[in-house]
Amino acid sequence: MFTVNGEKIALVTDTACDLSDAQLAEYGIRAVPLRVTTTRGEFRDRLEIDQDTLYELMKTELPKTSLPLPGDVSAIYREALAEGADRVVHLSISSGLSGACNMARLVAEEFPEGVVRVYDTKTLSAGEGLLTLAAARCFSDGMGIDETFAELDRLRSGQLGTFVIQTLEFLRKGGRIGLVEGVVGSLLNIKPVIFVNPDGVYQTLVKARGFAKALDAMGNAFFDRYAGKKVHLAIVHGHALEAAKELH
Repeated sequence: MFTVNGEKIALVTDTACDLSDAQLAEYGIRAVPLRVTTTRGEFRDRLEIDQDTLYELMKTELPKTSLPLPGDVSAIYREALAEGADRVVHLSISSGLSGACNMARLVAEEFPEGVVRVYDTKTLSAGEGLLTLAAARCFSDGMGIDETFAELDRLRSGQLGTFVIQTLEFLRKGGRIGLVEGVVGSLLNIKPVIFVNPDGVYQTLVKARGFAKALDAMGNAFFDRYAGKKVHLAIVHGHALEAAKELH
């Protein structure tokens, strides 16, 4: 919890941020669990199912993600307020990729006006995580909520969050393919380098033939954009550690 201008602020995000437990604990950040639905039942992300179990299930089925339970979101807000927070700031996964942000805003309406502020990061994974850590640093430095949101807007406008995947099947079936072209890719082994555009939706950045060349194209896109600049860089992977190490 942070003290800014005499007010205590609790910082909340969701498990789409991909921050480690240690990173969350360092700043006392609370994470709302998204839900994972499988043939074995419904689980709260990171509380009732871990990544290894999830990827093992993906060998035989396509688990689906869904919104956090409104009760879980409300409980986290109420817990923070009960522990002395005057304000709760919630940084959410992109509203263009999930209904979690709009749902959080609806839950926020249960509280007095201005007590809970929800910020749409318009990204996810490491992009969301880096913005969450930036918010924590802003509050630690004594910046107010509006000033912090303005800083997050600035940082988000300079972010490039990209990824390459072996198959578009899961994005397509999950309804999150966004503006990514998929038909040609499946026929000719053309892999799109996908990025989260300024509206918080998946879009194709560049294309390459084959997974390895797509990884090279992704790296080149970063060098072209940030050459000569100091950046905060995060490399994340989905059960593909060796491929991630090649990018390091």
